[in-house]
Amino acid sequence: MPYRVVLIGAGIISRNHLNAIRQMKELSAAAVADIDEERGRTVSGEYGIAYYSDYKEMIRTEKPDIAIIALPHFLHEECAIWCAAQGCHLLLEKPMALNVKQCDAIMEAARASGVKLMVGHTQHYWPANLLAKTFIESGELGKLLAIQDTRHLYYFSEHRPAWFLDKAKAGGGILMNLGAHSIDKIQWLTGSRIKKVKAALSYEGTRGNVEGSGCIFLETSSGVSAVIVQSGYAGVARDETELIFTQGMIRLVSAKGMWVSRDGRYEEVKPPCSADPFVLQFEDLLQAIRQDAEPGSTGEYARSVIAALEAVYRSDETGVEQTLDTE
Repeated sequence: MPYRVVLIGAGIISRNHLNAIRQMKELSAAAVADIDEERGRTVSGEYGIAYYSDYKEMIRTEKPDIAIIALPHFLHEECAIWCAAQGCHLLLEKPMALNVKQCDAIMEAARASGVKLMVGHTQHYWPANLLAKTFIESGELGKLLAIQDTRHLYYFSEHRPAWFLDKAKAGGGILMNLGAHSIDKIQWLTGSRIKKVKAALSYEGTRGNVEGSGCIFLETSSGVSAVIVQSGYAGVARDETELIFTQGMIRLVSAKGMWVSRDGRYEEVKPPCSADPFVLQFEDLLQAIRQDAEPGSTGEYARSVIAALEAVYRSDETGVEQTLDTE
């Protein structure tokens, strides 16, 4: 029998999960819950699953094996703790929570209930990222020295839900949302944790009270230096990571491909795998459930991303470099 899955939240990301589930014999989507009836019923109609306005009613009625939580950040803690207590394995969208204290509470609830907790850091599953990690570990380009990660995306669009721009509900702006991807990517590629952070942010958005850009200098526990530059203001959209080695460079555009410097120019290297990252993510979670093991992106790992983000905001507020405990 396939594992029964429900979704809590019918936003854009819900379709990524449901499309992946459609590709997998081991999973079956049962229902979706959303307080916005029009949005929830639209998704339920598209995928032929039940709709609920109350996620607790959905969990009690459907008795799923896995609950996917794709809610506004400030609701993650309460929802994850309640679902864990009902015996649901959890796939919790990133960022894990607003702060490390909430992360700890979620992790404790999962441990107490004996369920698996996976946080949706999909950077681990993009084929181009997997290929880049293989290059790093092979030593083909020598020692990895530095990473420059650049992300530009207009963040204050009228179409963005207002909660994203409310610090109390989102935890922050572009860095809490897209910066979580950048920090995760740096940590995962290097197999290490962020050790030092120096950040400068700006608050020039046309809506809300969250930051709209940031420039962050980081150092990992493995000794790799990294720079993250993000802007949510007007400009040209960009999502690119440059890896600098002693014997070459890699240009990584996670959703599109990877290019390696050879003879003074970049040449594309095709990933051997082209699977849907959301399918790979589910396969990771299923393996953890079946083998009673930990998934690739554990609560503890996701907590380290939140700890680094908290250090980013502290550094900007104080003007002082922050050092994190990576033990």
